[in-house]
Amino acid sequence: MNILETHALTRRYGDLTAVDGVDLSVSQGEIFGLLGPNGAGKTTVIKMLTTLLPPSGGRAVVAGFDIQRQPSRVRQSIGYVPQLVSVDGTLTGYENLLIFAKLYGVPRSERQARISSSLEFVGLQDAANRMVRGYSGGMMRRLEIALAMLHLPKVLFLDEPTVGLDPLARQLVWQHINSLAGEFRMTVFLTTHFMEEADHLCDRVAIMNLGRVAALGQPDELRASMAKPEATLDEVFAHFTGHQLDNGGDFREISRARRAIARRG
Repeated sequence: MNILETHALTRRYGDLTAVDGVDLSVSQGEIFGLLGPNGAGKTTVIKMLTTLLPPSGGRAVVAGFDIQRQPSRVRQSIGYVPQLVSVDGTLTGYENLLIFAKLYGVPRSERQARISSSLEFVGLQDAANRMVRGYSGGMMRRLEIALAMLHLPKVLFLDEPTVGLDPLARQLVWQHINSLAGEFRMTVFLTTHFMEEADHLCDRVAIMNLGRVAALGQPDELRASMAKPEATLDEVFAHFTGHQLDNGGDFREISRARRAIARRG
């Protein structure tokens, strides 16, 4: 069963076509990766699918709802962790979650249990009452995942989920992403510049280049299509795009890193 579909999804900015007729389908419970060089259109696709940006053409359905005709229903059905820091550093982790629970209409009777469960899931229960500006980058990313899953969305969108994180923090985020798909049957749609991350996490990947899908399939299928089953995903990426991938602390450092990635698209 497909929980997400796009049909000729297109986004233009004047004479520039940033996303050019993209067709995708994602199954329930799948971890799906959208890869591509800087400026390929990955973030634009996510912004359209999360209703933050209207398409110029084509259509998309997320969790059974049309992104243009039923945007509020789409937003109720998804979680979204953007590239930029989305938590409030002047509040505690608990306060961030409480505000989010209210915004998403989590019933008052369920809020404490949901917040406690989310904090436990991402391993932040002992840091719940600390100011977020004192969190490490990995802790902030885990808090953002806790925020995005608090209302139990059907689809979770992660835009560069581990940018700016050290290898240990990245591994922890990977564990939580795998758990969301495995334990909660949550569909995860992510973009990443890290090919090791895509290879480790994703059931299937789409590689974008110049606004179009250049390749789509399981990582091993893409290797087989090159007749190089031993190829790294970096080599697969370079084969289909003609590009070598340009991989991309504290609250301020993570904010700067994510802003830099966002500017590059």
